[in-house]
Amino acid sequence: MGIFDKIRGEFIDIIEWTDDSRDTIVWRFPRYDNEIKMGAKLTVRESQAAVFVNEGQVADAYPPGMYTLQTQNMPIMSTLKGWKYGFNSPFKAEVYFVNTRQFTDLKWGTQNPVILRDAEFGMVRLRAFGGYAVRVVEPVALLKELAGTDPQFRTEEVSDYLRSMVISKLGPAIAAAQVPMLDLVTQQDQIAGKISNALNLELREVGIEISKFMIENISVPPEVEAAMDKRTQMGVVGDLDQYTKFQSANAIEAAANNQGGAGEGLGIGLGMALGQRAAGPQQQPAPQQYQQQAPQQYQQPQYQQAPPQPQYQQQAPPQMPPPLPQSEQWFIGANGQQLGPFDRAGLGQQISSGTLAQDTLVWKAGMAQWTPAAQVPEVSALFGAAPPPLPPS
Repeated sequence: MGIFDKIRGEFIDIIEWTDDSRDTIVWRFPRYDNEIKMGAKLTVRESQAAVFVNEGQVADAYPPGMYTLQTQNMPIMSTLKGWKYGFNSPFKAEVYFVNTRQFTDLKWGTQNPVILRDAEFGMVRLRAFGGYAVRVVEPVALLKELAGTDPQFRTEEVSDYLRSMVISKLGPAIAAAQVPMLDLVTQQDQIAGKISNALNLELREVGIEISKFMIENISVPPEVEAAMDKRTQMGVVGDLDQYTKFQSANAIEAAANNQGGAGEGLGIGLGMALGQRAAGPQQQPAPQQYQQQAPQQYQQPQYQQAPPQPQYQQQAPPQMPPPLPQSEQWFIGANGQQLGPFDRAGLGQQISSGTLAQDTLVWKAGMAQWTPAAQVPEVSALFGAAPPPLPPS
């Protein structure tokens, strides 16, 4: 093999790219010091485009297909550079493969809340997040504006730029929709479409477009969510008075299941409260009605018999009468013995029987010592009221 055949073997004659990274947008063919042979085969697969750059200038771009690199197929390159050797010489041109498929693993989210004015809640802070898909529509523009001479241009290098653009369009799109905050979930698709259109107007200048834009969620701060949950609970409960009665009934049932005395007392108290609340103020007897019924009760023939307890509890006023005063308890010292206790009537009987005389010692609680009856005003007054003893027959 001659020296020229050896040199010819160093020339590149197959140019292709199979992507296995799933996130590479632009990939430069590694030419190193080798030159591309005239007549080499260029393979551009579906979802790819190839861009030739010669001496810093874009020479040509190829859509999917297989090409033989000849001057007839490369009119732009033939005008950029004259070939010394009858256009049969190899050439040193950079080849960039551009991935034109959709990249669907891109996410966006608001790092800081977007402040908007809502007709119902006033000033609100909203957060949102979602995803989007992007693809290349102008390979040459992308290479000039974003990728440059990067040998491997990935999605992570452009994701921050796209995310910033998304956030800048989010607030105006929501405000322009003029949708109440509680109805934003029903308008997410329309808002996403407006944001996508606004983004594509600017991104086409750099050769890419948003093929799909999604809003997954629009939320408010946690404290606002808690307040909205309380408001929702009030709406679910409805009539608070009926809800209170329902809760009281549940408490009575729970107390009835408790066999202890505390549970029984709690059940009785809650039952009385529930009965009074269910009866309502229209069934409470007025004070005037009670005063009119009281004399009728005392005019019954059996005055000393108390009326039945349930009827008294239903007609009794809220305030209970004070306890009856305790009668005095007197003791007598007669013939060396202590007799008693006696009340006032009992003392009168003792006077009548002759057991209690004016010099008889008496005592009751509160006195310092035994005292003759004549010196105690309460007892001495009884001697004039009681009849004297009968004379002997």
